[in-house]
Amino acid sequence: MTEAIWIVARASGAASLVALTLAMLTGMALRGGIFGWLANNRAIRTIHDFTTLLWLPLAFAHVLALLLDSYARLGLLDVFVPFLVPYARLEIGLGTISLELVLVVVVSTAFRRRMSYEWWLALHWLSYPAFLAAFAHTILAGTDFARTPLTVIAWIGFAALCAAGIRRLAAGARAGARGLERLRAA
Repeated sequence: MTEAIWIVARASGAASLVALTLAMLTGMALRGGIFGWLANNRAIRTIHDFTTLLWLPLAFAHVLALLLDSYARLGLLDVFVPFLVPYARLEIGLGTISLELVLVVVVSTAFRRRMSYEWWLALHWLSYPAFLAAFAHTILAGTDFARTPLTVIAWIGFAALCAAGIRRLAAGARAGARGLERLRAA
């Protein structure tokens, strides 16, 4: 039984990283000016919404399997308070932080209509450090990442997010520069 639990923990952990990566990429695509026509694409919106919600049950399955696994030695408190486990504190703690940050993003999205856009957006930006924490958790603590295929998938997702992030920052810098030019001309 322990081997089956360990397999569920590993598979759900890898799948949750893939879902989070897709949620991040599609979320970036929804921002106008970054990927042009994709910003108004209903399929991209649907994939974003689906992968965001898919990440949660996969992450919960990962955590539940680790709680049930006698080898992992995770306690319920470790799920909520980072860096308490007796081993791999940083690696496991990053997973805890990622889970908590994504929960804040998802809950804030559920209450989006009740808060200002600026407040919602500030909370939504937590998805970036959440992804970085999940990625670092996966690379540092993931036992399957000694295998090439999973490592390649993880790094391709990371590289795609970095490229999209750089493109997003560049688009924002150009828009800011145009706004500054308009202010100077006025």
